[in-house]
Amino acid sequence: MRIFIVLVICLVVFNCEDKQSQKKTPTQTIDSTQVNKDVDIKEVDTISEVNKEEFLLNDKNVMEFFLQYDKEHKEKKVRIVTDFGNIDIELFEETKFHRSNFIYLAKKGYFNDTQFYRVIENYIIQGGSTDNRDVMKKRRYIGKYLLPTDTKRGFHHDRGVISMPSSDIENPYKLASPYEFFIMLKDVHELDGDYTIFGKVTSGLDVADKIANVETDDADWPLKNVYIRRVEILD
Repeated sequence: MRIFIVLVICLVVFNCEDKQSQKKTPTQTIDSTQVNKDVDIKEVDTISEVNKEEFLLNDKNVMEFFLQYDKEHKEKKVRIVTDFGNIDIELFEETKFHRSNFIYLAKKGYFNDTQFYRVIENYIIQGGSTDNRDVMKKRRYIGKYLLPTDTKRGFHHDRGVISMPSSDIENPYKLASPYEFFIMLKDVHELDGDYTIFGKVTSGLDVADKIANVETDDADWPLKNVYIRRVEILD
């Protein structure tokens, strides 16, 4: 009788410990798995939302898009706000695709907290890119595309004009990198025909000169980041 009672007690005790053990392990596993699932689902939902609500530009649709965009968005005066001061620019109507592109990106807030990442005294300041990954992610939600050059409008790379660099991707036609731009600080007509001039500085060229005078590394990147805080549409 005593042996039977002891066996019963042992079985009950072991079963209880077993259940407690089984409760803990699956619960921890489920929590861990659920966290991972939550993250995955959230990421998928975010991507789905972007695909549903965001129109992404690409090389196939970009020209038609900006052709239509130009008809409805006629703004041509912008202000680049920096810690060194403001640079006001008038964009040319003649280069409508490049003007529209700049206005579109400004309205999207793309330029906010990008940088003047290449500056050369008495030559150029080049902006619109950054080493900040969060800012660079904006490009994914705008699109991957290039713009053709538009160089036969009679403009020259004189001091004060704003022009668009070619893509770092090798291409024989020097297609333009739409997210970046450079401001000339001297006359360099050797650049004519290769890069599209799409505006000119109307005020703040002295600010551009100050930016060009900052200390840089061997790659002409400022040792202390020079931020474009935002680009404002004036008119």
